[in-house]
Amino acid sequence: MSAAAGITLALDAATYHGSVAVLRGKELLAERDVAMRGEREERLMPAVAEALAAAGANAADIAFVVCGAGPGSFTSLRIAASIAKGIAAARGVGLFEVSSLALLVAGNELPAGRYLAAFDAMRDEAYVQGYERTAVGLREIAPFALVATAEVSSRAQALGARAIGPAESEPLWPRARGVTLLAPVLDGAMPVDLASWEPRYGRLAEAQVKWEREHGRPLSGG
Repeated sequence: MSAAAGITLALDAATYHGSVAVLRGKELLAERDVAMRGEREERLMPAVAEALAAAGANAADIAFVVCGAGPGSFTSLRIAASIAKGIAAARGVGLFEVSSLALLVAGNELPAGRYLAAFDAMRDEAYVQGYERTAVGLREIAPFALVATAEVSSRAQALGARAIGPAESEPLWPRARGVTLLAPVLDGAMPVDLASWEPRYGRLAEAQVKWEREHGRPLSGG
């Protein structure tokens, strides 16, 4: 992916907060943020249309699609992935994935420093990943992990990092605009396979866990 050419549509819905951004290279042309829970209708696709219109663009102008790949909310991630895959397929353009935890650090106005990105994983657990933010990009300092929620603070302290996320005292969400800071990761990256790609949910959906517990076998086992 060459961030210098064409218009990029970026979207993320790893949490109950959806984000859309329209970019030209590293220039943010327009963005929209929507609630992904507790609404009467799906709002992410209308937000895509609104952001494109605000940028003076339309679907025909999209050269790349970038989607937050999770981990996070099963339903919200599937909505974002379906929209991203549909637009990429219709336009015949590449779909690229980025970590939603990386978008949490890259997409918010934060000073350079170390951060432990954390999402609620339910069951008193959290998805975490550590990054160092600089003026030119992000560097991973701790790999993705599923940990007890009570451990988030101590893990951040051990890294000399600040824990950030929707559940922290100053709530932050992944923002699609963070794709601009992740350009070094995306440049040269290969698009995903549209037929097989799915977000990384982090864990099985509650419905699948219940089914497998009741039937005593994996759902994929036939």
